[in-house]
Amino acid sequence: MPKHVLLIGHPVAQSLSGALQQAAFDALGVDARYEPTDTPVIELAETIARLKGKDYLGANITVPHKERVVPMLDRLTDEAQQTGAADTITREGHRLVGHNTDVLGFRVALDALVGRQKMPRAAVVLGAGGGARAAVYALITGGFQRVIVFNRHLHRAEGLVRHFARSASHMELRAMTWHESVIEAELAKTKVLVNAAATTDAATVSPIAAEMLPPELLVLDLLYVPRETQLLHDARAAGASAAMNGDLMLLHQTAAAFELWTGKKVDLEMLTAKLEEVRGGGPSGAAASAPPTESAAASAPDPSAAQPDAAEPAQPAE
Repeated sequence: MPKHVLLIGHPVAQSLSGALQQAAFDALGVDARYEPTDTPVIELAETIARLKGKDYLGANITVPHKERVVPMLDRLTDEAQQTGAADTITREGHRLVGHNTDVLGFRVALDALVGRQKMPRAAVVLGAGGGARAAVYALITGGFQRVIVFNRHLHRAEGLVRHFARSASHMELRAMTWHESVIEAELAKTKVLVNAAATTDAATVSPIAAEMLPPELLVLDLLYVPRETQLLHDARAAGASAAMNGDLMLLHQTAAAFELWTGKKVDLEMLTAKLEEVRGGGPSGAAASAPPTESAAASAPDPSAAQPDAAEPAQPAE
């Protein structure tokens, strides 16, 4: 009998993780099925409890449940504990363990974005959900000295900052009001812009106006859509030093989760080819210097927030 791995979120229809993980299972001869499972909040606890059964290897967690699942798990790895969010669940007998592969994926993507330049020390992050938490934690532990978080709902950004108060005691980590003039002023003082804030249609709607983007920014958009996000298009038009989507983050998250469930390493080249296949043959956005491509599938906003908020990397963080 095949084992089962669930993708738990609401919604999950646009996820690319299913195709990638199933390709990995098939390529390495693992008898398992990856099953996207649309799970409203009211059904979350029951769905998580199912994972304790011997027929399950575990799960990926995506929008909007990465923070909600934390108290439902028996143990958290260090990065899940530090971020307060879990995107991957494994089983230890009847115990459920929460992991955060978003952090690993984000670090790889940030390194690729910066390339051979010296790593900057200041960043602006849009959003305050699970993807933003992973990004902020990676920036804190990566030696950044100033990180400003904007979210349409200020209290969520403030909650994120409070969560990291101890680990960020050596630096300036602040939440600021989502106002165009404030965002524009902060972008003028920074080098890195990370977008983890969902929009209704990321392909045509950017979370911020094009004229707010200064030249020579490094822009990492954690959303993905059937083609390039409007933010990336605007950033390139403004003269960004580099602008890339969440594909590289998605690929490394996929590989990390697969190894957690199976103990096997998956070939990243195979995953990249599969990603291009499911996208219709176009290039992935793994390289910061690549021409405009699609970006990773826009996750819907957290239903608890009517404004852009808490997008999950690349749905990355499945």
